[in-house]
Amino acid sequence: MRALYVMDPPESLNVFGDSTYALMLEASRRGWPTWWCQPSDLRVHESLPTARVQQVTALPGAPFFATGDWASRSLTDFDAVWMRKDPPFDMDYVFSTYILDLAHRAGTRVFNDPVGLKAANEKMYALHWPELGPPTALTNSVEEVLSLAMEHTRIVIKPWDGNGGRGVLVTGTHDRNLRSMAELLTQEGRTYCIVQPYLAAIREGDKRIILVDGEPRGWFLRVPGPDDHRGNMHVGASVEPCDLSARDREICAALKGRLRDEGLLFVGIDTIGGLLTEINVTSPTGIREIERLMGLDLAAELQDAARDRMV
Repeated sequence: MRALYVMDPPESLNVFGDSTYALMLEASRRGWPTWWCQPSDLRVHESLPTARVQQVTALPGAPFFATGDWASRSLTDFDAVWMRKDPPFDMDYVFSTYILDLAHRAGTRVFNDPVGLKAANEKMYALHWPELGPPTALTNSVEEVLSLAMEHTRIVIKPWDGNGGRGVLVTGTHDRNLRSMAELLTQEGRTYCIVQPYLAAIREGDKRIILVDGEPRGWFLRVPGPDDHRGNMHVGASVEPCDLSARDREICAALKGRLRDEGLLFVGIDTIGGLLTEINVTSPTGIREIERLMGLDLAAELQDAARDRMV
């Protein structure tokens, strides 16, 4: 299966925890030709989607990537395109999905489906299932943030388009910085932020569950460090094995049909205390951690699932 990965530069990846590297390494193990490019390398020429791409082979050890020459190729030359660019989910990201739409219409399979990517913003998509998550407000009003803090006493404020825990703040009614935080996150009323009640269960961990074609296939717990409230690995959260609870399975079952219908093959959801907090579809991670903790090869499973969709 000839595949193109639209991604951040290979040299920027932390290969010991990066799911894109795991997918590329599995493809290279199978002898499948692989290329990569950045979203800024995508083009449209005479109405056909193209890209400036570089052939690459993922290696199990340093230097981890062996690269070839750059060339211009039609996206229809590839059997599959994996859209693996990290957020932010901004207009540059959305624009790249328009070009990938053209490839998808021409018969190249895109994972995740660009139509689904546009529909499933990571912070906003979970709001389609309000019964599964905490009470959530989306606002650009400083006064409304202050009012919600009064209602819940302790709240979490975060950017609607962020990732990796960036900009996630815990505050409350007794915090003299509350108004300043609200002004910062809303840019004094010019942009939106998400406000939720603080979930004390985060102290026990934020559970990441990887779904392959809507089915839960691996999971682990991210426990915040002693000096941070965020369950994100790059800010010091530890990774621990865990069980999938009946509530977690209920959440996964509720999402399954919609994820499949929208072509979202590779999804990572986050739950805290049995509440759905995020649905990650742009470049979900966790494959390497699941391999270490559960002994499961989700990279191979995802490549099999992608190959099966070629039929």
